[in-house]
Parts: sequence; structure tokens; C-alpha cells
Amino acid sequence: MARPLAAALLALAFLSPARALEDRFPDAAVAYLVAVDGRVLWARSPEKPLPPASLTKIMTALLVLEHGGRPDEWLKVSPAAAKATGTWLGLRAGDEIQEGDALTAMLVSSANDACQVLAEHLAGSAQAFVAMMNRRAAELEFTATHFENPCGHDAPGHRSAARDLWRLTQKALAYPEFRRVVALERAQVRTRRGRVLSVVTGNALLGRARGATGVKSGFTPAAGKCLVARAEREGKEVVIVLLGAPDRWWTAARMLEAAFEEAARGG
Repeated sequence: MARPLAAALLALAFLSPARALEDRFPDAAVAYLVAVDGRVLWARSPEKPLPPASLTKIMTALLVLEHGGRPDEWLKVSPAAAKATGTWLGLRAGDEIQEGDALTAMLVSSANDACQVLAEHLAGSAQAFVAMMNRRAAELEFTATHFENPCGHDAPGHRSAARDLWRLTQKALAYPEFRRVVALERAQVRTRRGRVLSVVTGNALLGRARGATGVKSGFTPAAGKCLVARAEREGKEVVIVLLGAPDRWWTAARMLEAAFEEAARGG
């Protein structure tokens, strides 16, 4: 019996993704994942539950897109949304903003007031929207994800993992509108009364790293510096997830180069 058991354990070792993945960048982040064309090449603690900061907004965007939102629909800003803390667009209670513009502000400049407006519109309240987020995470079989708010504020139990966030990003990238918006370096949005508000990306790779096309950055005191980055070159796609990265921009740029070099070698 000992020999069959040993063989079975050896097979499991080779089949286990956690064991098979090389940790190519051990100092890059608390957790990271690098994938080329939908295949994970390198990772560190990809299943570890960690605060995801504003990478949370990828799930918020996915739900808006999955529920057939109308980009030209006017959404009213509640007092609660206008009081959103952290990064914000500058919306005022009673303002109206189109859904498409709120999505742009949320994804490009990580505006928490726009995020709150979208959550309240879709579910009636932020709390009800969080329930939607967690149901969707369960449907997608995310093993380390639980949300406590729509925007990524630090909260006990608000967690995700590099692998879950990579899979979430792949779902969102299936929507052309998501792909378009996360690639924007800047944009302007307007309230119904004609107030023009500018948004600028928090993704320092856009316009700097060759082929960079998004996706989302984030920071909170508990999460540290986080990033989902995407780039395309010569028909190859690289997606990187960083959670708790001391130097996310240089790290991500280095990872992109290494991943494209590996892809060119057929790795």
C-alpha cells in the first residue's frame, strides 16, 4: 500500500498549481501573479486573502456591465455618495451624472463618490450592492474573496487574492466598454447641469510602458500599493496582479518585460 500512496502524493504535487508555479519575483509584493494569454507563469501566495484596495472596483464595474446598464442613463447623487471619503470626483448631493461617466470616473481616477452612485443605483443601497458582489464572487468560485463595501475601503473581512482578482479581471475584460475605459489616461465627465469634471488615471504605466492597456491601481493603509496591469504586444497579452507591492510601477514594468521575453521564447 505504501508504494501506491507515494505515487498518488507525487501526482498531486505535480498537479497542484500552488506547487508548480515558480516564484520568479520573491520581493515584488506580498502576493502577485503573472499570466500570459490566460496561463499563469509565476506567482507568490496567489491564494492568500489580502485587502485589495480599489481593485475592488473591478467587481463593481463587472456587475454594472453584467446587469445591462445604460451608459446614457442619468443617476442622482445621494448625500451619502457625495460624502464619500478617499479619492473622489467632486460630486454634490442632488447632482446627476450619466452611468457611463460614473463608470469612467470610477475606473480611471478611482472616484469613490462615482462608485457609490453606481452601487446605490444598481441595488438600491451600498449594503444591498455588497450582497450582490459576494453572491457573484461565490458564483465565480472565488476561494479567498469577501467584500464589505463597493469601493475598496479597508474593513475587517474585506479581502481578495491575486488569483481571484486575475480571474475577475478576465471576466471584466470580456466587455469592450471595460477594455476601453481602463485604457484611458484622462477624460472629462459632465453633470446634468453642465459642470465639467476632469479625471486622470492612477495607472502610471499607461503611456509609459509599451503596450500597456490598463487596468486598475489601488492603495489603502492596510492594503498598501496594489495593481492589476495589462499589456499587449505582437498578439500576446500579459496580465499582472500585485498586492502589497513596495514599488509597484518599476516592479510591474520589470514583470511585463520578463513575461513578454518568456512568451517570445515560447515559454
